[in-house]
Amino acid sequence: MNTFFRESWIVFNRQLRMNLRNPAWVIIGMLQPVLYLLLFGPLLKPLIAQLGGNAYTWFVPGMLVQLGIFGAFFAGFSLIGEWREGVVEAERVTPAHRSALLFGRLYRDLLQLFVQAVILVVLGLIMGMETSFGGIVVGVVLTLMLGGACAAASNALALTTKSEDVMAPVINVVMMPVLLLSGILLPMSFGAGWLERLSDFMPIRHVVDAVRAAFFGDFDGSMVWGVGWTVALFALAVWWGTAVFKKENA
Repeated sequence: MNTFFRESWIVFNRQLRMNLRNPAWVIIGMLQPVLYLLLFGPLLKPLIAQLGGNAYTWFVPGMLVQLGIFGAFFAGFSLIGEWREGVVEAERVTPAHRSALLFGRLYRDLLQLFVQAVILVVLGLIMGMETSFGGIVVGVVLTLMLGGACAAASNALALTTKSEDVMAPVINVVMMPVLLLSGILLPMSFGAGWLERLSDFMPIRHVVDAVRAAFFGDFDGSMVWGVGWTVALFALAVWWGTAVFKKENA
């Protein structure tokens, strides 16, 4: 276990140095949810007033999930570049655990997501969001686990396709129904009945509901479903990512 953490920490340090040398993608990834919060959030106030509660307490959790999904799903693009430059091949000839090669990259993605999440939450509090510290902690932890799942899946997809031209449309096809059916931007209850029933089959919808419930302090059934789906998605994505890295060793 100590060897695994040491190996993954070495990979993490290299990945972190790469990000610090070129922080543009970190800033770009943070800019979208911040703009949504500043420009779209005020439009929700009359809508959320119909449901009761603070508009930003409702909206910020959705932006956290969006940040975790969209930012992490593009993590694999840098891995394709590393594969093309021979970095992945060089790592494969080392005795390092293949899972450490994945987790080292996940540490970087989770650290980046954590910093972005803190900035988003602080901005939400400044704009009037009302929540508890415990709710913020639970919501951010769920966001990090979901982001880790998306980052692991993105790395697995990157090594499977080995092409940005293939990977980009696949991500767009997946992201569109996730964005529209998960209730990130607007309550699904505002839509048609069939649309709300369809969204019940979207796992991310339950994660969004759980993060939102944590911010409102409602630790009820939606929290159980959300935590369950988050853990399941994280475990499945890590298994897939580890399997792909091991396959690369064959």
